[in-house]
Amino acid sequence: MREVLLLCWRDTGHPQGGGSERYLEQVGAGLADRGIKVTLRTARYPGAPREETVDGIRISRGGGRFTVYPRALAAIAAGRLGFGPLRGISPDAVVDTQNGIPFFARAVAGAPITVLVHHCHREQWPVAGRLIGRIGWWVESVLSPRVHRRNQYLTVSLPSAEELSALGVDAERVAVVRNGADTVPPTVRSGDDDTRTVHPSICVLSRLVPHKQIEDALTAVATLRARTPGLHLDVIGGGWWEENLRGHAHDLGIADAVTFHGHVDEERKHELLSRAWVHVMPSRKEGWGLAVIEAALHGVPTVGYRSSRGLTDSIVDGVTGLVVGGEIAGTTDEVAALTDAVEQLLVDAERRAELGEKARGRAAEFSWTQTAVGVHTVLAESAAGRYVSGLIGPIPAVPAEHAAERAAG
Repeated sequence: MREVLLLCWRDTGHPQGGGSERYLEQVGAGLADRGIKVTLRTARYPGAPREETVDGIRISRGGGRFTVYPRALAAIAAGRLGFGPLRGISPDAVVDTQNGIPFFARAVAGAPITVLVHHCHREQWPVAGRLIGRIGWWVESVLSPRVHRRNQYLTVSLPSAEELSALGVDAERVAVVRNGADTVPPTVRSGDDDTRTVHPSICVLSRLVPHKQIEDALTAVATLRARTPGLHLDVIGGGWWEENLRGHAHDLGIADAVTFHGHVDEERKHELLSRAWVHVMPSRKEGWGLAVIEAALHGVPTVGYRSSRGLTDSIVDGVTGLVVGGEIAGTTDEVAALTDAVEQLLVDAERRAELGEKARGRAAEFSWTQTAVGVHTVLAESAAGRYVSGLIGPIPAVPAEHAAERAAG
């Protein structure tokens, strides 16, 4: 395999870029390290050059939120004919990232397609409006599976693989390669008793968009504040929903108990994580939940929702954190369950430390190198005309005393 084309609607430099974009770029960097020519086609945004090379990846940008798709297809078709921003491109494999909507690159790419799906978006489409939401979900759940009925699929967690199967994607065509994890920057001390805040503290590491449901973390703080003196919430990350969240904190009367840090660099992010007692991830939907592992690197357990699906893979319930609520959003009082679970960990230092250390041990078993190797395996097999299925790569260990319990569950 000599050349790979990656397609994604955003890159990590995009103001709304997040974990899915990071996954793709880390994989691209790993492939480039193997001597493979890697091109990423994505959208343009203010201040971004049309083309640059980052970590061995040639990044070509064009189009906006919606026009990125037709612009990418046109660029691929023109490139194969020898002109345009992707002139001379001749990939052996193409990764078509489906963030709700795929690029449908199979129409022009002339190479085997692997459809990368972090998670399905049924719960998120309503945010786009009634009409667009219905069209989007139809494209994702009906049209895309039919168009890609002979293509390889790649996802990041076992629950996401199950979701794809529910949409009619054959299980033998769905490979799972989990997210990797960065190491803690050498300038930052990994979380321990000396780095933790003196006062009880919760953190949220997330893009600030509606489906991340940061409001639930704010509600938990408002409920617990009266009986947890000094409780403070650090919100790490930026996004267009921030002003709404600030207003919600003000309405709840907890503006002085919440700090919105915005988008921060890697060092500051890890410094803030190292200070926290508990990490909360109240997202409506996650494919995996990279922030879970980033918090775990500092011995910080995560509380999240079972209905998010992906968090049931990144969090080992009762071992590295707590997963609460029902399997379907809204069937239980999830906010109350989240609040109770957070309070349990805030008041029980021994259990908090136990879960945090087991989370740290599990996080150490993930790496972007392993992720890149796994995706390389999938793409190489796809380029050779073969399907790959199941979990690819090392399976992180579960403490022995919990292995039988998880197998039974």
